[in-house]
Order: sequence, then structure tokens, then C-alpha cells
Amino acid sequence: MIGKLSGVVDAIDGERVLIDVNGVGYIAHCSARTLAQLPAPGGRATLIIETQMTQEQIKLFGFGAAQERDWFQLLQSVQGVGAKVALAILGALAPAELAQAIAKGDKAQVARAQGVGPKLAQRITNELKDKVPAGLVFAGPAIAPKSGRPDGAAAEAVSALVNLGYAPQQASEAVARALDGDPNARVETLIRAGLKELSR
Repeated sequence: MIGKLSGVVDAIDGERVLIDVNGVGYIAHCSARTLAQLPAPGGRATLIIETQMTQEQIKLFGFGAAQERDWFQLLQSVQGVGAKVALAILGALAPAELAQAIAKGDKAQVARAQGVGPKLAQRITNELKDKVPAGLVFAGPAIAPKSGRPDGAAAEAVSALVNLGYAPQQASEAVARALDGDPNARVETLIRAGLKELSR
């Protein structure tokens, strides 16, 4: 199984990228977001790879970060979500945005992805709200890039609340509300605010 590819971008075509690794070309299917982050042909890139095998073919799916790959796997645990739909969702929403949408039950956000209707979006938020590991909540880029708070503060706060015995969904919802009140909050502040939210 292939877990990672590092090489030269040979071509980007639609939803795929061709990467030359020591003279061997690998085609990886990627989300629009991942493709947009790749360098122009001739530049070097590294992709985290998910390999899917069937009797007919072997498909490689490429991601810019392990968290994106983990979301890709988790999304496909929902009935009606295949690889194509999972990539569409990850193209429309960054991992942090997806985590927030699921934590808040915001099906409209999930339905932004091509091929995802209201019913499927509802199923995704309902089925994943209790399945999202703490490490995936608010994973990826900072939720508020212009914020002065350290990257990963929200993820650390959620992890701390989960360690205190709260369910991942409860913890992520509480931290999301805390962030709404103070987007620049640090970990300690988010934990205190989250505990206050959870005690209501």
C-alpha cells in the first residue's frame, strides 16, 4: 500500500494530479482545495495517500495533510458518501470548517459541496457528530487565520475537555461557542469558557 508520494508535479488535469517519482508517474485523485495548493508543473510536492483497491483497479487519493485523509475516510463511513462525494466535501470545506459544521449540526454548510443535497448533509451531520475523534476537531489551518491566537488552540481545548470525560461532540460544540465569543482566545481561556458552556 502506498501511504505517501513525494516527487515532481508533471500535470494537473481536472480532479487528478500526475506526480513523477523517480521516473514513475502516479495519478492521484484530489479535492479541488488540495489541487489548488499544489505547485505548477515542474515543482515538487508531497501528498499523503489513501489507496483504494477493487477487482478492476487501484486508485490513489492524495491529500495535503493527514487530517484531510482522515476526514476522507470518516466521511465514507456514512451511507451514500463515496470517494467522489467525500472529495467534493473536502473541496468545499477545509477540515476545520467541516469539524465546526458537524459540531453545530450545520447541514447547510455541508450541503455547499457539489453532489450533497439537504438529506445527505443531514445524514452526515447526524451520523458523524458522535464519531469525530478529538484530533480531527478543528484540525488543519487555524479557524480564524487573522486571529492572534496560536494555531491548534481550539483542538487542544477540545482534547482537554474530552480528557475530562466529555463527549467529542459536546466538547467541540462548547469550544465552537467559546470561539464565537472570543476568536482570539488562548487554550486556557477556551477550556474555561468551554467548561462554562458545558455547565449550562
